[in-house]
Amino acid sequence: MEQDRTDAIETPHTDHESREVRDREVDPAPRATEVRHTTAPRTDVDRLDSVAYDPYEGRRLAAYRLTQFVYWIFGLVEGLIAIRLVLKALGANPAAGFAQFIYGVTTPVVGPFLGLFNNPSYQNSVLELSSIIALIVYALVAWLVGKLVWILAGETRSAVRTRSTHMDSRV
Repeated sequence: MEQDRTDAIETPHTDHESREVRDREVDPAPRATEVRHTTAPRTDVDRLDSVAYDPYEGRRLAAYRLTQFVYWIFGLVEGLIAIRLVLKALGANPAAGFAQFIYGVTTPVVGPFLGLFNNPSYQNSVLELSSIIALIVYALVAWLVGKLVWILAGETRSAVRTRSTHMDSRV
């Protein structure tokens, strides 16, 4: 029975690789084959640069801030009306400085609703229904104005422009 045997001999050179392959059979006549590969020096470098830019970001941010400002103004008015409601319900002394300030500041905003309903009272405490109605109406108006500002100034589109560079110098 004859056997085939292969020996691979690699001899590295500076500019290329050389490999000698010898096939041996039982037959004493040797064959030699030389294979040469030329390869460039290998460097493993990956670099990926990506830049994303949203051209509508500035407009959307301005609309968001304007909407938040509208909500802040109406929140301040609502807070003052709520304080007025609590002071009236607890029967605060109307001659006290703080009560005079709150009543003086909130009378113009509650004024359109005064006299709309009779206010139930017990001793010095008054449940001012006009203040409750004012709270509800101003909350609704705040929401509507906020939505209107967003519709007019807000930008719902979003477009992301991406620029990317990829360099792969592996050979």
